[in-house]
Amino acid sequence: MSVNKVILVGNLGKDPELRYTPTGTAVCNFSIATTERFKDRDGQQQTKTEWHNIVVWRQLAEICGKYLHKGKQVYIEGKIQTRSYEDRDGNKRYITEIVADEMRMLGGRNDEGYQRPAAPAQPQQPQAQSSAQQQPASGGFQEPGYNTDDDIPF
Repeated sequence: MSVNKVILVGNLGKDPELRYTPTGTAVCNFSIATTERFKDRDGQQQTKTEWHNIVVWRQLAEICGKYLHKGKQVYIEGKIQTRSYEDRDGNKRYITEIVADEMRMLGGRNDEGYQRPAAPAQPQQPQAQSSAQQQPASGGFQEPGYNTDDDIPF
């Protein structure tokens, strides 16, 4: 048995690029940066940033193209894949990508560039209800699987 599973939490380096294959299948490409912080032998704080190429297909690709933007923090699950292609000069090149099958938006609602959709009009609650019975309005888009800005996926 073998396992090819990648889990990354990082920030987008640029806005995603959403395209469609000739058969109409959505594909979205973007890169994320993961940063490791550590102390070297001299006790000095060091950082090492790795860039990861992400490929997302179908409905998840359309979601990424619509809601992700440069700087957004995301959780990605998928598999690592290396493929080859020929560049403009006819040289064979290789690229390693993460083919994502799960994406979750992280970070706060006030991330740079995020604009919360306007809240739909809510009917007035009767005054007789106690505050414990009243349900707060969600007010628009909510990241899937998260109830607060402080939740993390693991």
